[in-house]
Amino acid sequence: MIGKILVGLVLAGLVYLWWRRRAASASAMRVPEARTLLGVGEGASEDDIRAAHRRLIAKVHPDAGGSAGLATRVNAARDALIAELKRKPRLP
Repeated sequence: MIGKILVGLVLAGLVYLWWRRRAASASAMRVPEARTLLGVGEGASEDDIRAAHRRLIAKVHPDAGGSAGLATRVNAARDALIAELKRKPRLP
C-alpha cells in the first residue's frame, strides 16, 4: 500500500517537472530569432525595439484579425530583447 503511494508521488513529481521544463522552454526565445521576428538590428535601442513591437503587434494581434500564437511570439521577442539590453553593461 505504502509502495503504491510512493510510486504515485514519484510519478506525479516527474510529470510536474516535465511540465515546468516544457512551459519554460516554450516561453523563452533566443535573441537572434527575436531580432529577426521584430526586424531590428544588433544595435537597436529600447525605443527602437518598442516601436518595432508596436508596429508588428498592430498587424498580428487577434483583435486585428491575426493569430494569438503569433502575437504571443511577438511579445516574447520583445521581452527577450529588452531583457538582453538590461543584462548588458552600459557604456558611458
